[in-house]
Amino acid sequence: MPALAAEAIDSGGGPETPSLSALIDRLLFDQQQLTAVEKFAQFHAEEAEPLQARYYSALLPASPPGPGEQYAFEVDLDACSGCKSCVTACHTLNGLDEHETWREVGLLHGGTPAGPVLQHVTSACHHCLEPACLTACPVKAYEKNPLTGIVKHLDDQCIGCQYCVFACPYDVPKYNRQKGIVRKCDMCSDRLASGEAPACVQACPNGAIRIAVVEQRQVVADCETNQFLPGAPEPCFTLPTTNYKTRKPLARNLLPADYYTVRAEHAHWPLIVMLVLTQLSVGAFLVDWLLQTTRAGDAAAAAMPVHCLGALGVGILALAASVLHLGRPLFAFRAVLGLRASWLSREIVAFGLFSAAAAAYAGAVWLLGANPSNANAWLRACGATVVGFGLAGVFCSAMVYGATSRAFWNRYDTSIKFLLTTATLGLATVLLASMIAAGWSQSLSAGQVMAAYGQRLCQALVVAASLKLAFEALIFRHLRQKQNSPLKRTALVLSGELSPAAKSRFICGFAGGIALPALMILSVRSEGAANGAFLGATAVALFAIAVAGEILERYLFFTAVAPPRMPGGVSA
Repeated sequence: MPALAAEAIDSGGGPETPSLSALIDRLLFDQQQLTAVEKFAQFHAEEAEPLQARYYSALLPASPPGPGEQYAFEVDLDACSGCKSCVTACHTLNGLDEHETWREVGLLHGGTPAGPVLQHVTSACHHCLEPACLTACPVKAYEKNPLTGIVKHLDDQCIGCQYCVFACPYDVPKYNRQKGIVRKCDMCSDRLASGEAPACVQACPNGAIRIAVVEQRQVVADCETNQFLPGAPEPCFTLPTTNYKTRKPLARNLLPADYYTVRAEHAHWPLIVMLVLTQLSVGAFLVDWLLQTTRAGDAAAAAMPVHCLGALGVGILALAASVLHLGRPLFAFRAVLGLRASWLSREIVAFGLFSAAAAAYAGAVWLLGANPSNANAWLRACGATVVGFGLAGVFCSAMVYGATSRAFWNRYDTSIKFLLTTATLGLATVLLASMIAAGWSQSLSAGQVMAAYGQRLCQALVVAASLKLAFEALIFRHLRQKQNSPLKRTALVLSGELSPAAKSRFICGFAGGIALPALMILSVRSEGAANGAFLGATAVALFAIAVAGEILERYLFFTAVAPPRMPGGVSA
C-alpha cells in the first residue's frame, strides 16, 4: 500500500485531473505516517466526553452542590474488597513518592467464633466541616472551597511545620521530607471541575467509592450520634463528611486490626530542644524577677546581669532550634498569618515579644545595673513585662499540643508539665548563674550566695522536681485499665519499647532535681564543707543533669503519645 500510494501521488492523473482513488491513497499513506501521539489526539478529537465516562458517570452526583451542601466521599463497605486499587490509582495519578499515600485501606475485625467478621475500609481526607488542619495551620496553607466544600492544601504556601499532622485526628496530611511540605488528598478537584470522577473512584473495580452531595446540617446531626465508623476517632471534633454505608448490621465489637499495636512515634528533636530551652529561659527570668521583688539582697543584685545574659542566650538558641523543624525555613516569616486561629502563630508571636523584651531588659541590666538606688523599680517593671510575655508563650506552647485530639497531650496535663519544667529549669539555671557570678566576682562568694538565697532555690527545686516526677508517674496507673485506651497505650509503650528512656528520665530527674540540691543544702549546713569549688561543681552537675532529664521527658512526650487514626491493617 505505501508503494501504491506513493506511485499514485507521483503520477495520479496529474495535478489538473486528480483521481478519487489517488486522493484516497494519499490520505491512507499520510495516516500511516502519524506518530502515536498524533493518532491518540485524532482518536479523541471528536469525542464529546471522556471514553471512560460510561464506567464512572454513575459514580458522580447528577448536579453540583447547592447552598448548604458539599461534595463528600461515599464508601460502600459491602463492596470494598481491600484490593487497594484505589490506593494505587491515587498514588500514580498524583505522582506521590514511594512511601507517600493519600488513600489507605484498613481492616476491621470482630464478631463471634461462629460468625467472624472481617471488614475492609478505604479512607482518605474526609473534607470535614470544621477541618482541624485548616484551623491549626499558622500560614493559612489550607482553604475550604465555599462551593464544593473540598479542603485543599496550598503547597506553595506551606512551610512544613507539620502542625496539621498533629491536629488532624485521621492522620490525613502527609509530610514529604524531600519537598519540605505537607500534602494531602483534594478529591481530585481538577477532575471534578471537568466532570470527571477522582482517580480512586474510577479505579475501584467494585464501585465501592462514589462522590456524593451531602447536606451539611445532616452531617452535623449524624456526628452528634457518633455514627461514623467503628474504630475511627469520634467525629464531633472535626465533623467529617465521608459516608460509610452498609446493608448489613455491623458487629458491635468491631475493632481495627491494629487496635492493640503499640509503637513509639517520631521524636521531633528540634521541637524537643525548642520547648525545653524556651521554658528554661522563661523560668530563669521568672526566678530572677522573684528574687528582685523579694529583695534577696546584694548577692542577688550582683548576680542579676549573669542571670539575664544566660537566660537571654538560651532563649535565642531555642528560637533558632525551632526553625530547624520547618521543611522550608526560609519562609518562616509567614508563620504569623494564622494568628486569629492557630495556637502555633500565637506561640511564635508571644515568644517573639518575649525575646525582644528580654533583650531590652538584659541590656538595661548591664548598662544601668541592678542596684536598688539605680532605677531598680523600673527594672522590676521591665522584668515583669518579660515574665508576662514568657509565661504567655509557655501557655501557647501547651495549647499547641492541647488543642489536638491526643489524650496524652490534653491541655491540662500539658500545661502542668510545661509550667513545672519552667520552674525546675529556671531554678537550676539561676543557681548555676549565681555560682558563675560568684566565681567571677571578687566581692561575692558561693557561700554568700547560698546564705542569701541559694538554699531557698535548692529547696524550691526539690519541691518542683518532686511534683514533676510524681505527676509524670501518674501515667502508669492506666496500665491497670481493662480497656485499651490511648492513655493505656502510652503507658504500655513507656513500660515497653521506651522503658530505657523512661528509666533514665526518672533517674536524671531525681539526681538533678532532688539529690544534688539536697547535697548542696547539706554541704552548707555542715561545718567546713561549704567551699566554693564544691558548690560550683555541684551546681554545674545539677544543671546538666536537670536539663538532660527534661529533654528526656520531652522526648517521651512526643514518642509515647498514641495518636488517633483511621483503622489500619495487620501489618501497621
